Amino acid sequence: MVGVVYQPITKELFTSSRGEGAYLNEKRIHVSSVEHLSASLLATGLPSAKRTRNLNIHYYWNFALRSHGVRRDGSAALDLASVACGRFDGFWELGLHLWDTAAGVLLVREAGGVVTNFAGEPYPLGDYEILASNGRIHAEMREAGASVQKFTGD
Repeated sequence: MVGVVYQPITKELFTSSRGEGAYLNEKRIHVSSVEHLSASLLATGLPSAKRTRNLNIHYYWNFALRSHGVRRDGSAALDLASVACGRFDGFWELGLHLWDTAAGVLLVREAGGVVTNFAGEPYPLGDYEILASNGRIHAEMREAGASVQKFTGD
């Protein structure tokens, strides 16, 4: 119903309420207008240890080749907030928890974006995989994810 993400270093407060939009420091925010994955800036998270054993490294490789670039900031909640305000055009990750995504999912949706699993089904909080975007690049992101799943068998 309500989502809040606070970045204490920059003093940015992201807020949203279902049906009421998304805000950054009380100013309305919207997802980006980037139309193609090749021009997009994406975000994800990777574990600090045993990265080569984590399936997300394969997604990272594929998304990095298909996009303008991929950033790894270390906070799924802030990454989702950055999609909501248009700093990032998309975000994906594997193995997150409910507390990592709950507020950010609402922010993205209320800012006009789309949040699903890799199959394109609505993202249930706490699901193993998350794919969030401005909506315009979502189909291309799903396609990129599907090509990795074929390769890895995941």
